[in-house]
Amino acid sequence: MTNRRGLVRIDGKNAGSLKEFEDGFEFAYLATWLGTQGARPISLTMPLRTEPYVSRNLHPFFQNLLPEGWLLELATKKLKVSKDDAFGLLLATCADCIGATEILAISQAVES
Repeated sequence: MTNRRGLVRIDGKNAGSLKEFEDGFEFAYLATWLGTQGARPISLTMPLRTEPYVSRNLHPFFQNLLPEGWLLELATKKLKVSKDDAFGLLLATCADCIGATEILAISQAVES
């Protein structure tokens, strides 16, 4: 599956967008977040900037939000998402993560 998108939130505020493409992934901070006083990056490895972060694989920061071990087994069975679908798991399980960051799935029909 391609062209899926997620809204990245920090402390309940919209901070960026995460997109899946045919050949990789893109994370970009929202202009509104960059203009917010006290805005902080989601990770030290992705400092605040206007240019998007583009990569062939899902950035390790996002990979580390995914469930592991028995929780991964439970999530994949219950949500019917393949263990090999890291982006699908991210969208299905990270709307309420431990910590300040959350990822909300955005319908393809919604334009940003």
